[in-house]
Amino acid sequence: QVQLVESGGGLVQAGGSLRLSCTASGFAISIGTMAWYRRAPGKQRELVAFITGGGTTNYAGSAKGRFTISRDNAGNTVYLQMNSLKPEDTAVYYCNAASPFGMPRYASWGQGTQVTVSS
Repeated sequence: QVQLVESGGGLVQAGGSLRLSCTASGFAISIGTMAWYRRAPGKQRELVAFITGGGTTNYAGSAKGRFTISRDNAGNTVYLQMNSLKPEDTAVYYCNAASPFGMPRYASWGQGTQVTVSS
């Protein structure tokens, strides 16, 4: 059974940093692409960043230059380092396995982790 557990969110002032973690079980993240998504209040879930099995990364324009996605295959964990946070980054953040183009693979999502950035 696939499980995704996100953590590391919190309340931070604009300009601050957070590091999100996502630990997967039921599958090995090393086999393919992993991605972070977010859902802001009143908006649809959107792709933030993804990392392929070979380590290639890709970022949404809003995240480029500020966020860094990485993976620890041994720990079956993917990370999202977020720097220079802005109020518009406020959202619930989720991870999932993904296609090579960042489309989510599993229908079952974790509970997400709330990120709130104050101005």
